[in-house]
Amino acid sequence: MQRKWKSLLATSAAAFLLFLTACGSQPSSGGGGGSAGGGQGKVVNIGWSGPQSGGAALYGKNTLDGLEMAVNDINAAGGIKVGNDRVTLKLVALDDKYLPNETATNARRLKTESKATIIFTPHSGGTFAMQQFNVQEKFLVAAYTSEPKVTEVKNPLTVRIPPRYDIYPKTFSEEMIKRFGKKAALVPGTHQYAKDWSVLFKKVWTGLGGEIVAENPVDYNKESDFAPAITKALAGKPDVLFVGGASQPTALVIKTAREQGFKGGVIMMDQAKVEEVGPILKDPKMMEGVIGVAPASEYPTEGTKKFVEAYKKKFGADKIPTSETAYHYMAMHVFAKAMELAGTTDDPAAIRAKIDDACKQLTDNEIPSLAKGLSEDGALNTAPRATTMKDGKFVELPLPTQP
Repeated sequence: MQRKWKSLLATSAAAFLLFLTACGSQPSSGGGGGSAGGGQGKVVNIGWSGPQSGGAALYGKNTLDGLEMAVNDINAAGGIKVGNDRVTLKLVALDDKYLPNETATNARRLKTESKATIIFTPHSGGTFAMQQFNVQEKFLVAAYTSEPKVTEVKNPLTVRIPPRYDIYPKTFSEEMIKRFGKKAALVPGTHQYAKDWSVLFKKVWTGLGGEIVAENPVDYNKESDFAPAITKALAGKPDVLFVGGASQPTALVIKTAREQGFKGGVIMMDQAKVEEVGPILKDPKMMEGVIGVAPASEYPTEGTKKFVEAYKKKFGADKIPTSETAYHYMAMHVFAKAMELAGTTDDPAAIRAKIDDACKQLTDNEIPSLAKGLSEDGALNTAPRATTMKDGKFVELPLPTQP
């Protein structure tokens, strides 16, 4: 009996060793950006740190949707060819709750654990936080923020994706002064981007002969009752309200103002999107006099048409992609092409050096909101448009060329 048990144990041990050997030879899931093995080629992680919770969660989701669609389309087409490697992309997303300190923590984690060479973030605070160490730790910041300062600091490993916001205030202000009057009250968010936008808006508004009658910032990410701030703002009897934050809380601010009887103009900073704010308000009359950035889904290119159709197929026929979604889809394709042209997935400087060429090798027939190149300071060259509701219809307004 003992000999039988010894024989059985020996057989079990041998089987277990074979099992371990087999497990050790299985391909990895692609973490770390190295070779996946098993003839499956190389998997490269693309990092993202943004809000997946709180008041800006919808904003964060819009950016992620664009990246996920792009990564899926690139992989479905066979991935990218980098040197002798066939590369598959993998998106690794972490919630930073729209807090810059969390972005910095996430970025270090994405770099060390996921070996991400490109890390996206959809806010200026997070961008500034990563710029403190991204050059030393060798990763590229893909900054989805219109804040001009992120490129003015000359960080050599930063690419700003959307157009800078300082092309908007003059056009927005001139239109509102002409239609409604010179008194403005501010009810912006308290995040860094809203603060910077507010400073510029006040300078432009007063420079055009306007007057600031109230200023009541609110934390759009935490607050749900905007009535007190709106009541204070309307006490100054403004002709125009300046509001600024993600679309969902911005819509609630506008709704609260309309419910309190405000019938004047509304300037939305570019973070909020008219195509999202309108459906949240439901009543089109509440959008009368609102001015903001024109929907990216209406850009007259074949690439935009295809993208909108694909988005509707994925998320629903009644859904419309925002500019965050379109720009992230475009940017991911640009970075992927730049990796191909640079012949590397882990040299951020070499990848950034090929961004301009990558833009020129892609076409409007395939990619929505396609940038025409990269400026010397690291910004993608795009062509946004403004829109305002006038007599129940949205009317486009020309914007100045980016500086």
